[in-house]
Amino acid sequence: MASFVHRPTFLGSQICQIQVLPKRRYSGKSRTCRVLNSSATAMSGTPVRSTSILVVGATGTLGRQIVRRALDEGYDVRCLVRPRPSPADFLRDWGATVVNADLSKPETIPATLVGIHTLIDCATGRPEEPIRTVDWEGKVALIKCAKAMGIQKFVFFSIHNCDKHPEVPLMEIKRCTEKYLQESGLNYTVIRLCGFMQGLIGQYAVPILEDKAVWGTDAPTRIAYMDTQDIARMTFMALRNEKTNNKFLTFAGPRAWTTSEVISLCERLAGQDARVTTVPVGVLRFTRQLTRFFQWTNDVADRLAFSEVLSSDVVFSTPMAETHSLLGTDPKDTITLEKYLQEYFTNILKKLKDLKAQSKQGDFYI
Repeated sequence: MASFVHRPTFLGSQICQIQVLPKRRYSGKSRTCRVLNSSATAMSGTPVRSTSILVVGATGTLGRQIVRRALDEGYDVRCLVRPRPSPADFLRDWGATVVNADLSKPETIPATLVGIHTLIDCATGRPEEPIRTVDWEGKVALIKCAKAMGIQKFVFFSIHNCDKHPEVPLMEIKRCTEKYLQESGLNYTVIRLCGFMQGLIGQYAVPILEDKAVWGTDAPTRIAYMDTQDIARMTFMALRNEKTNNKFLTFAGPRAWTTSEVISLCERLAGQDARVTTVPVGVLRFTRQLTRFFQWTNDVADRLAFSEVLSSDVVFSTPMAETHSLLGTDPKDTITLEKYLQEYFTNILKKLKDLKAQSKQGDFYI
């Protein structure tokens, strides 16, 4: 009996129903994977250190914290980054090795995996790119390469509840990538995330301090934000725990917050009111439908679909007691949003106060 693999198919920016196709060996028609297989054969017998890690998406909000934590814990860290005008020198300064490659160019991937034991995938596409270029096509190429090269552990970061929102392209792609990874035969751990505390700084904290407008919605969505440093710490606890092999975990913060609650907290800590511009959910829906009429705005519509989910009556959170028990972590070690933002505002307001004092010392009166 033939074996089968489920793959998502695309029409434009739409993700269609899963299409069942005969499973092909990775050494089949892919030129990249033929090269990979010959490389893997040539390297047979070469020992790979269990401390060797490749971080994909190392310059991102989460990726850089994964790199820092790995280095602090004594891992040999290699970072896959795209060639860019501004090199990722800070990664080298920390002690990591930087290699240039691009998930949208599969032929650049194999060399980055030589001598690697564990691959941690934090990557996502840039806002100006079609969502599927990196987040689907690039990830499929990465998983194929990892399989061919004999990677012994693959950690993939996904989105909480991605399996419940097939109407959102990014979330459907995450779900399909999870399934593709499951069926690859690799030893994997999928970590679903709810939201980053770091993202709230630019979205709310900075505009309030600068007396600029902040954007909110009239929906009661609740998100259990986490500090990416806590995510990185718990990721490595999971990495060393064999009970997480071929498992799905969800990481969530201590409490789920609505947009209005986050803005109110920022106002209190900043000591000033925010200029809030509220966008009704109905406007998001209308804008999404409007942009779908034009081919060149399909990617805008895809991102609006994600915004619409984040602006609806859903909760991005999950009980963490079982996860903490599995990983042997203490819930008290997970920073709360109140403490995270309080530390930020305390440091920023102190710096502003110091700058103001220095400015006064430079004044001359006649």
